Formats: sequence, C-alpha cells, structure tokens
Amino acid sequence: MQNELSTLQWYMDAGVDEAVQDTPRNVMETHSVAPIAPAAAPALPVALTAMPLHHMNAASLEASRQLADAAQSLAELRTAIQGFEGCAIKRTATNTVFADGNPQARLMLIGEAPGAQEDIQGIPFCGPSGHLLDKMLASIGYDRTNAYITNTLFWRPPGNRQPNSEELAICRPFVEKHVALIDPALLVLVGGTAAKAMLGTEQGITRLRGKSYSYRTPYRDKDYPVAVIYHPSYLLRQPAQKRATWQDLLAIEASMQNLLR
Repeated sequence: MQNELSTLQWYMDAGVDEAVQDTPRNVMETHSVAPIAPAAAPALPVALTAMPLHHMNAASLEASRQLADAAQSLAELRTAIQGFEGCAIKRTATNTVFADGNPQARLMLIGEAPGAQEDIQGIPFCGPSGHLLDKMLASIGYDRTNAYITNTLFWRPPGNRQPNSEELAICRPFVEKHVALIDPALLVLVGGTAAKAMLGTEQGITRLRGKSYSYRTPYRDKDYPVAVIYHPSYLLRQPAQKRATWQDLLAIEASMQNLLR
C-alpha cells in the first residue's frame, strides 16, 4: 500500500492531476490487458478541420488576429476569446480565465497562465500565488478595485507546464487588444514568461526586473511604460527574493504617482 501511495504522490508532484479514462484500471492484475485506445480528439470548427495539420497554426493565428481586430470593447473581446477554438489547451481547461479587477484602472498586470485554482474558478491569480499578489499590491495601496489583472494565456496548460511559443503567439493578438482597451498608465509584467512574451526578449527574469521598459500594441499609437516583477509563485519558492520585489513595488508606486500627476 505504501508503494502505491508513493507512486500517486510522485504523479501529483509531477503535475498529473487529471484522469484520462472514465474507469480505473487495476495495474496489479497479471493477465494481459488490451492497449488503451487513444481518446477521441474534441471536434474542431469546420474552418480549422478543413486545414492540413501544417496549416493549423497559421489558421489559428489568423483567426485570433481577426477576432482581436473586430473586438471594440472588453465585452466583445471576452466573448471572442471564450468562443475561440484555435488554441489546443482550451480543450483540456475547465474555464476560460479572462481577467479580474477594475477595467477603469490605470495599473494593469499581466501574468503567465491560469493555474489549477484559476482554472476551477475562472479568475486570474486566485490561488496561493494570487493571495500573495494581493498582499504585494496592498503594500503599495492597490487591490482589485483599482488594478486590472489578466494573463498572456486564457487557459490552463495541462499539468501547469510552461506555455509554449505557439500558444503565446496564438493568444498574442488578444493580449495586444486587451492592453489597448484598458489603456493603462503603467503595465506590470508578472514573471519571466509574461515579460519575455510581451517584450520579445530571451533574457531571464533576474536580468529583466528592476528596469524600465516600454511596450507598444498595434492597436494604439503610443508607448506604455512597463515594469517587470518576479511571479508570486516564484517568491513562494524563493522567499529570499521578496526583498528585491519590495524594491520593485516601491518603484511601481513611485512611477504611478508620477504618471498620474
């Protein structure tokens, strides 16, 4: 029994948190077992299924760009993303996680992707890392009534793995339009994945944080000031970095004061 529990714990630590069969399989049985048939893939829209596989990425990119172009409000953007079927991770996600906070806020934060709790509740940063982010914001006078929070991806990658370049590229038009519709005074990129995706760099978070950047979305003819901070989930694993993050938060507070004068 102890061996089985150890194996189960190993799978949980590796991020395996979903069953792929409707009924359990007794792996202790000694008789031969027929190979498991692959699960049928969820149906895709006709516009995508008509495409050869090597055109799937291009079709998804074009579809997300057209939908982002057409969205003229946050409500329209949310509807477009909820109905979008061109990103494969949506098929394994429970909810589309769009955003949280005040759409009129001048401070906008963009994180990486939803985690397990975010996927269940449909709200960004609502798990343990979200609770820490709330404390971080509160330390400089912000919360979800005067800040706006979203992610670079709107669906949880299976097992909480890192988003890949294709997923980030497919969702990029939606994020670009999201920034344009919120039109913040300051954009805060939370974590290395968000920073690298939005700034178009391969530098790590340690090199990126503590500096000032600018970001331009194709939907507005202006540059947005950008700050980069460690992701709260990283701070939970590496609490020694909270001191550096406190300095980053103070810099964000000062920047907002200057920008809102």
